[in-house]
Amino acid sequence: MTVSPHRTLASIFKAYDVRGVVPDDLDEEVARRIGGAFAEWAGADRIAVGYDCRPSSPSLAGAVREGARDRGADVVDLGLSSTDLLYFASGSLDVPGVMLTASHNPPEWNGMKFCLAGAKPVGQDTGLAEIRALAEREDRPPVAARGRVERRDLVQAYADHVLSFIDPANVRPLTVVADTANGMGGLVVPAVMSRLPVTLIHLFAELDGTFPNHPADPMQPENQEDLKRAVLEHRADVGLAFDGDADRVFLVDEQANGVSGSELTALVAQGLLRRHPGESVVHNLICSWAVPEVIRESGGTPIRTRVGHSFIKQVMAETGAIFGGEHSGHYYFRDNYRADSGLIAAIVALEQLSVANVPLSELLRPLRRYHDSGEINSRVADRERAIEAVAAAYADGRQDRTDGLTVEFDDWWFNVRPSNTEPLVRLNVEARTAELLREKTSELLAIIRAEGGAS
Repeated sequence: MTVSPHRTLASIFKAYDVRGVVPDDLDEEVARRIGGAFAEWAGADRIAVGYDCRPSSPSLAGAVREGARDRGADVVDLGLSSTDLLYFASGSLDVPGVMLTASHNPPEWNGMKFCLAGAKPVGQDTGLAEIRALAEREDRPPVAARGRVERRDLVQAYADHVLSFIDPANVRPLTVVADTANGMGGLVVPAVMSRLPVTLIHLFAELDGTFPNHPADPMQPENQEDLKRAVLEHRADVGLAFDGDADRVFLVDEQANGVSGSELTALVAQGLLRRHPGESVVHNLICSWAVPEVIRESGGTPIRTRVGHSFIKQVMAETGAIFGGEHSGHYYFRDNYRADSGLIAAIVALEQLSVANVPLSELLRPLRRYHDSGEINSRVADRERAIEAVAAAYADGRQDRTDGLTVEFDDWWFNVRPSNTEPLVRLNVEARTAELLREKTSELLAIIRAEGGAS
């Protein structure tokens, strides 16, 4: 597939990254063009490139490297990497970076995540549109000299960095089950866990980007079933589920109950605020009421923001917040260049569990204060009509349009917002009782699907 003036790359440039099916949407020619466009746009003498274990990733990464060299940039070739390892390279080497991955998407997909030096995020409004425009151009002049390639293995340096977020001496002997779903967690999780006093039961450790055992998408409960069985079988203290590029993590307690993103955000905030009293912590507006409550109780200042990594990182930069958490399993750390890392979140949780010296379910009990629906998607023809119908129906609540529509009452709240990329409306509801949660979730879904023209 050769890009010409008659064809654009609009279908693969998303809000935060590039993503598409290989080779129909994304092939080596397109990757080479994008690699060159990124290096040119970033004005970089050197960029870092890492890639996941999908069958298409090595060749696409090679094309990105060649494209960057075409524009005169030297390339630090990280080889197989997790996304948070790429962010670490960008931060520690002070270079822009490109990660070849499609995260939790099926094997036939691939894509690219970008950052500027210091792991500064790149999104649709902060560079992706310009990169796309450069990649579509046919008249890019040659450069005086092509760049060179330097191979670097940063896995152990990255493990040192991850462990700097805790005192390893605090971690007691634990049995930990990790399901890395044949994704890039298989590279980085053992590098860190081997240096802690834990017995690691590693499920699907082999790097295999065809994901032969189950999809690398732990946000879907069915993809946590193997982990939950193993936690019970091995009487483990905790289970960890990583997505395909290992930047997200989901926890399972010793009773094989899932730990929500809000609960882990609160737990990690407690741990970091214990070491760094009085700091600020960012949370997105989908997080439970419990999150700002716990931050305040721990002596910190909660800061509420929109959903999405670009908003979280921007607010962290503006406020100096030590940590940011999202309900979706992304956790951001100031001392990790404000980038997200599932593995750092996991080991902070292990330290918290060790210091408390109680089962994880007991440690989390004070954080499990409310009942939530999780995110419920409705496919509708008219997203704006659906949201406005909801706004009219709940006009007596405290309404906030920061991100979609959030409406709060004394004993429950909800947020409804449109998807950035699909004809979907996303609903999250939280209430003080399970009965109220069921009642209000049912009411809201009926309005959204009737007024929006459910399809």
